[in-house]
Amino acid sequence: MSVRRPASEEPPIADAIRRIEDAFSDEPKGRRAEPSEEAVRAAEALLFAGGEPLTASQLGERLGEGVDVAAVLMRLKKDYEGRGVELVEVAGAWRFQTAQDLSHLFALEKANPKRLPKAAMETLAVIAYHQPVTRAEIEDIRGVSLARGALDLLLEIGWVKPKGRRRTPGRPLTFGTTEAFLEHFGLVSLDVLPGKEDLKGLGLLDGRAAAELDIPRPGDGDPGDPDLSSISSDDEPLPGGEDSASFFVDHMDRDE
Repeated sequence: MSVRRPASEEPPIADAIRRIEDAFSDEPKGRRAEPSEEAVRAAEALLFAGGEPLTASQLGERLGEGVDVAAVLMRLKKDYEGRGVELVEVAGAWRFQTAQDLSHLFALEKANPKRLPKAAMETLAVIAYHQPVTRAEIEDIRGVSLARGALDLLLEIGWVKPKGRRRTPGRPLTFGTTEAFLEHFGLVSLDVLPGKEDLKGLGLLDGRAAAELDIPRPGDGDPGDPDLSSISSDDEPLPGGEDSASFFVDHMDRDE
């Protein structure tokens, strides 16, 4: 008989179906009833025509009471395995997308995106791994002053946003990543960000540098929040509306 390890010792669960099954199932695994064809077709239509990813809860509200959403999602995921489009989970929501092995078919049609400046990429990496983090903390970690407009650019793209205020003199804003960041990089949640060993395995981190480098994991956050970037106990939440990018003004970047 296999023994399940404690949650603290388990690696991040990469299988989204297993997580959604655990969340919705009241029955032992293996005994789940086959969903009705009507429910499967309705969910398929909603996911295709919805225009944006849908969470399991949103699907449940539209499919009605008594529908086993986990079973429907598992059925659709299985039906579309190996086809031109696949059902995937991104940032805690579900969507159909082109199979990865067919991405080359769209290479000529895809616009060449502008590369983010190096300072903005470094700032994004600091926020992703250390969030929630203040501007001063970003500068301290990078060892240089925050480049002009770097934070504004990330806020404009929608990959970061203000999260709260640190309970320290001056009450500085803290920043964290958004669901748009997870969606763009195809991440289920922040707990699958590459660690030190992953970066070494990809050849992105020199062995000597790895010995001196400490790569943190993002804060624990709210277990129900896929980006794990909820404010910490040292912060206080922002009033409604003040967490939007349009509300934030970086006075350090304004002309005198």
